[in-house]
Amino acid sequence: MSVEKKFGKPFGNLNSMKRNFFENNDGMLAMADEMAGVLSAQPKRTHCKICKSPLSAPLFYSHGLGYIECTNCGHLNSEFEDTDVFASKVYVEDDYSKNYSSSDREEYEKRITSIYVPKAEFLKESLQKEGVENIQILDIGAGCGYFVAAARRLGMRAMGVELSENQVNYGNAMAEEEILTHVGLTDSIGFIRNTDANVVSAIGVLEHLIHLDENLSAVRDNPNIQYLYASVPMFSFSTAFEAANQHCYNRHTGGTHTHLFSNRSVAYMAESIGFTVAYEWRFGSDINDLYRFLTVSMAKNDNEAFAAYFSDRFVPLMDKLQLILDESEFSSELHFILKRK
Repeated sequence: MSVEKKFGKPFGNLNSMKRNFFENNDGMLAMADEMAGVLSAQPKRTHCKICKSPLSAPLFYSHGLGYIECTNCGHLNSEFEDTDVFASKVYVEDDYSKNYSSSDREEYEKRITSIYVPKAEFLKESLQKEGVENIQILDIGAGCGYFVAAARRLGMRAMGVELSENQVNYGNAMAEEEILTHVGLTDSIGFIRNTDANVVSAIGVLEHLIHLDENLSAVRDNPNIQYLYASVPMFSFSTAFEAANQHCYNRHTGGTHTHLFSNRSVAYMAESIGFTVAYEWRFGSDINDLYRFLTVSMAKNDNEAFAAYFSDRFVPLMDKLQLILDESEFSSELHFILKRK
């Protein structure tokens, strides 16, 4: 079966929604550095997160951590293991959710409309091509419920499970109904095993799962699940931009991103659970990252006026430039739908 591919998505108001990345670079960088410190205290990673092949020396270093490209599947692994201790520290004790929760209903609605409705439309339109009309979704790592809410607005049945109790409470309050359930670190596995949903979605989640193998095995072993819809961060141009800008916040190879996917590692993951890649949508934020690094660096060098001059000329080009990177299939984000064989 050939993969149906889609490329590009306008940035729209992404810069305004990620304003904190620009205005609080030092604070965000300090947060990422703190998480890197927790990660570097964990055991060394010896085998690939996806295919379990032995790992060799790091390909490069960024923000104090080494990154190793798997020679078998191309997955990019940090040199240290993501462990239960790491997860407990960065997801529970430090309440990482505070960095992503919107402050009011207007912001909540804006994120649903501009970011998550297009994701839900991609899923619905793709499955309609498959002849699937009754779409029922279990969303794991659902956060504040943005994707669940978007899917429900498009007529799909959806519910989510989430580790952060704060995000669950916030999402249910915004939705004014119980669309999210609070779970423990490994409880999502049981939900996957027992769901009667025909789709499991994981939007920006697979890279955060400490027990990724167990979650994928649960998908494989539940015949009700015919599709896995996910978005993942990719080994990409953003990776290089971050390695070259050590004084800027590293959203891609920092924080809780302890490994990055490649085209080959996504295909390997699909094959390992008896699925195949059916649909892809590539739209990264590499050009946005490059723009942020340039303007933050100019501000640090007291060149704010020139940063504004540069922005007036660069911002109108960003969508076109990003599309070139997306079509190269080496951009920072991939949405994909896996189909059971």
